Amino acid sequence: MGNTATEFDGPYVITPISGQSTAYWICDNRLKTTSIEKLQVNRPEHCGDLPETKLSSEIKQIMPDTYLGIKKVVALSDVHGQYDVLLTLLKKQKIIDSDGNWAFGEGHMVMTGDIFDRGHQVNEVLWFMYQLDQQARDAGGMVHLLMGNHEQMVLGGDLRYVHQRYDIATTLINRPYNKLYSADTEIGQWLRSKNTIIKINDVLYMHGGISSEWISRELTLDKANALYRANVDASKKSLKADDLLNFLFFGNGPTWYRGYFSETFTEAELDTILQHFNVNHIVVGHTSQERVLGLFHNKVIAVDSSIKVGKSGELLLLENNRLIRGLYDGTRETLQENSLNQ
Repeated sequence: MGNTATEFDGPYVITPISGQSTAYWICDNRLKTTSIEKLQVNRPEHCGDLPETKLSSEIKQIMPDTYLGIKKVVALSDVHGQYDVLLTLLKKQKIIDSDGNWAFGEGHMVMTGDIFDRGHQVNEVLWFMYQLDQQARDAGGMVHLLMGNHEQMVLGGDLRYVHQRYDIATTLINRPYNKLYSADTEIGQWLRSKNTIIKINDVLYMHGGISSEWISRELTLDKANALYRANVDASKKSLKADDLLNFLFFGNGPTWYRGYFSETFTEAELDTILQHFNVNHIVVGHTSQERVLGLFHNKVIAVDSSIKVGKSGELLLLENNRLIRGLYDGTRETLQENSLNQ
């Protein structure tokens, strides 16, 4: 980045014990602050084109993890701070309008984790999704931001993959990067309310995948989501010391599992998992592909289309019992069965 680079970053909305929220901004490498008036976050003058938004308590409420009768769903994953690619994809596919506002009506959007790390526009993506969350609810729809392994890593203090752009904010605000999203921040509170696994109609969504070990542990979605929320700030040492939490946060847990892409994984094992949850499909991110990919006759659908590379991406549309690939140029194609020979 160099010493002469001009940086604009923010906002970081922090609510200390006193209860008075303050927005922190990096404007041309200088720290500026603004107060929050009537829940409105306005950027300072001469501070680039950083996000402005209205704060919402509604979108920080814990929502159900199971939904039925949803007529259309869009799913994508692993944005990793590639804000420009995300906006282009969503605009081309008419999920948002030309101004970046929700245009998917009563549909549901599922982002299966990994907004954090690698890329240079993480905060822009977070505030965009925050705003979309509000707009979708106003339209009768819903945004489901699921927790991925990189959300868990950052909130837990594992900062190995954070882009160097954020060094300036951590220095000037005098907080480690993970504390910019701690429980006393607006985005931090919003993230901590989210589920890690959800079920919509006959489809299960999560970041990595559900292994057979889940069944043997007799877990439910409700119990797992509650444990994720309750322990997201726990240290890696304490998580690993607890057998169940070690499973949920690491190894074969739903945010790390890659078993569906292994040569040893069988369709028979998959069918047992699908039957356990009474679903016909499982949608996952985490394991990068060049496109939205169907495995095992589309029983597993991989939606990590390598947006993180910063060049293009795809999304999955589920509408009228059809599985559709939404391509980066705005076109759509039916998801072909058994795209990978397994």
